[in-house]
Amino acid sequence: MKYIVIIFLIIIFGSLGSALFYLVKDKGDGSDRTVKALTFRIALSLALFLMLMGGYYFGILPNEKL
Repeated sequence: MKYIVIIFLIIIFGSLGSALFYLVKDKGDGSDRTVKALTFRIALSLALFLMLMGGYYFGILPNEKL
C-alpha cells in the first residue's frame, strides 16, 4: 500500500509540473492543456484520498496509536 501511495504522489506532482509547463509555454493562447492537467491532478488526489479512507475502513491500513 505504501508503494501505491508513493506512485500516486509522484504522478500527482508530475501532473502539477506539466500544468506549470503548459501555463508558461502557452502564454495565454487559449489552450486548455493547463486546465486538463490540473483536472487530472485533482482527480488523482481525490482517488488517492478515497483509496486511503477505504483502506483504513476495511482494515488494510493499520490503526497505529502514537
